[in-house]
Amino acid sequence: MSFYSQTDERPRPSKGRTCSCVDLLPYFHTLDNYFLLKMLPKTFIRHISQFAGVRDAAKYVPRRALLYVPASNQKMLDKIPTMQADSVVIELEDGVALTAKAEARAQAAVALDKIPYHSLACQELGLRVNSVSSGLLEDDIKAISKAEKLPHAFMVPKVDSPEDLVTIYNIFREHYGDERITNTNTRLVIWIESARALLDMPRILSSTLNLHKQAGFFKLDAVVFGSDDFCADIGSTRSSHGTETLFARQKFVTCCKAFQLQAIDSVYIDIKDLDGLKRQSAEGRQWGFTGKQVIHPSQVSVVQEQFLPPKERIEWATELVHAYSEHESLGKGAFQFRGQMIDRPLLLQALNIIQLVERVQN
Repeated sequence: MSFYSQTDERPRPSKGRTCSCVDLLPYFHTLDNYFLLKMLPKTFIRHISQFAGVRDAAKYVPRRALLYVPASNQKMLDKIPTMQADSVVIELEDGVALTAKAEARAQAAVALDKIPYHSLACQELGLRVNSVSSGLLEDDIKAISKAEKLPHAFMVPKVDSPEDLVTIYNIFREHYGDERITNTNTRLVIWIESARALLDMPRILSSTLNLHKQAGFFKLDAVVFGSDDFCADIGSTRSSHGTETLFARQKFVTCCKAFQLQAIDSVYIDIKDLDGLKRQSAEGRQWGFTGKQVIHPSQVSVVQEQFLPPKERIEWATELVHAYSEHESLGKGAFQFRGQMIDRPLLLQALNIIQLVERVQN
């Protein structure tokens, strides 16, 4: 039986050569290269069908740290190729003054075409536009759509309702066209930044995912908690300990994980307090967050170290995948691993951990 259908455009081995592990990689999206395959038993390769439910998930993109780069600052834009934050975000929103928006849009469009995507030090190059409520979103998209290249992810702040998503989709469709929207691997990342959005979060996330399934819009891959705007919305005062957002952050991460989405934690505002940043990053990882926003390059290494899975978690993930593969080779159904019943979400979680470590090592 062939691993490829006649309409499948994934890489095939050349004539006269057997299909290698590398050839099979595009077939199951969650594993990235030969290094990782060597960690797994041979039975894993022979039973790729065991991942029938998992292979539909998008390739995991590490976002341990999101670092913003104001598009109005050309010197900073020029440094993007060497920035080592997992996700580097070209910023058109809060980090750009209203009087500099037009210049920032033009420089961002040029940067998208100029930046060498193949040699970036980061895992992802994102672009954050302005919100629907700002009235600036269409001007952003109109200018950015002139670039030939798309970012790895479009990032949209202050999504307060499913109705906002309709506006976002219509604006992108008008200026990018259906072909550029649907025929791309570009992801979508949105921000939750108000009390209304937090309470309506399940409906917002469900609507966004359905928009991808039904209309081919960019697939939602991660959600970010905007703590500053949230605190302003509810009238609370920001503190270094973050107790004023305790409930909001826990509800936020729960909603994200209910839809199997990455949850990106709030900014730690004191850039000189690296011990406090380390504490809050460790806390966020323990709660289930997958990354954190950073506002200064000095914060990147601290955050990314804390959001790397601990050794015992990596061992758990590797052993689980091994066990699942061996179990499937025997043709059995559900099984237990370390006292837990194993299902698709746990398997996907284990694969994501392995891939995160592998991609960071590379």
